[in-house]
Amino acid sequence: MADDCIFCKIIRKEIPANIAYEDDDVLAFHDIHPAAPVHLLIIPKVHVQKVGDFSDENSHIISKLVSASKHLAQGQGLYDEGYRLVINSGDNGGQTVYHVHMHLLGGRVMRWPPG
Repeated sequence: MADDCIFCKIIRKEIPANIAYEDDDVLAFHDIHPAAPVHLLIIPKVHVQKVGDFSDENSHIISKLVSASKHLAQGQGLYDEGYRLVINSGDNGGQTVYHVHMHLLGGRVMRWPPG
């Protein structure tokens, strides 16, 4: 983990978060600036800066993020009606925290393009 990463600090419980799910590999918590009625951030417990930085040895973590999203969507009552999963990567991709994270958004109709 990175000492100065806000998500690593949440994993270490140095910063409080409204945790919605946790297992050995993944932590999910409610976004403090929600863009939808349900907005959860799902993060790996291993520090990886960008999605393209996963290696062959740890790329299985992406499937763990997706698996956690299914569990969370079911628990939030979103599974049948639908939800959006988003991973931003890099500055041009809109990434603001350089620790891979998946946004789970739901509770309203998600339009594309947004607006």
